[in-house]
Amino acid sequence: MEVIDLAWWKLGLAALLVLALAGTGYLARLGITRNLLIAALRTVIQLALIGLVLEALFASSGFQWIALMALVMLLVAGREVVARQGRRLQGWWAFGIGTGSMFVSSFSVTVLALSVVIGPDPWYTPQYAIPLLGMMLGNTMTGVSLALDRLNESVWRQRAVIENRLMLGQTWKQALEDIRRDAMRSGMMPSINAMAAAGIVSLPGMMTGQILAGSPPAVAVKYQILVMLIITVGTGFGALMAVSWGGRRLFDDRERLRLDRLVKQ
Repeated sequence: MEVIDLAWWKLGLAALLVLALAGTGYLARLGITRNLLIAALRTVIQLALIGLVLEALFASSGFQWIALMALVMLLVAGREVVARQGRRLQGWWAFGIGTGSMFVSSFSVTVLALSVVIGPDPWYTPQYAIPLLGMMLGNTMTGVSLALDRLNESVWRQRAVIENRLMLGQTWKQALEDIRRDAMRSGMMPSINAMAAAGIVSLPGMMTGQILAGSPPAVAVKYQILVMLIITVGTGFGALMAVSWGGRRLFDDRERLRLDRLVKQ
């Protein structure tokens, strides 16, 4: 099946719809017009640039360039995790915990999927490695940011309860047990909901893209199942590590609650 190319002027028609939405939001005083236009502009610029980068990357297929691309993606995702938290840890801890948890979970699961499940030769073939890692990081980023945001906000709101538990002789893990559980659940819920609705409420993006590109639906379904499973695993372990590390940072060596390590954005 031939892939139908899209001219840029045709994409401009879709952009006009965004402008219409922005105008409607302005007239309705929703307060989203500026953010909507900036987000739409960033989408066009960033995706156009990444298209050029991927074309060059696919042509070279050098491991060092793929590793550099993966590093840039990881660092940007780590920065987004920090930006999405209402309260965050001081200094580099917010960036380090989010980035570290995404690195361990997303990269390990992606390498496993590439080397064992999909099996391209070489395993870091950019056609498979970059899209798969991008989907992993994007979803793990959402899960980690939600989990850390819920953790920090809950600790701030329930600081009196935590202090009372500590005075009663509980360890920091015991005093934070309910909050950590809720934070992990918050981070994993989007992935669980996406799996529950896949194929009934929505057709996931990767599957839709492959079908539009001419792949047989059966093949597209297999890849989508793989992607959704590993995304859930990566997001779950990422949220688990982020909450564990973030929760520990909120207490000192003497297990005292250190709210001074939290700053509001």
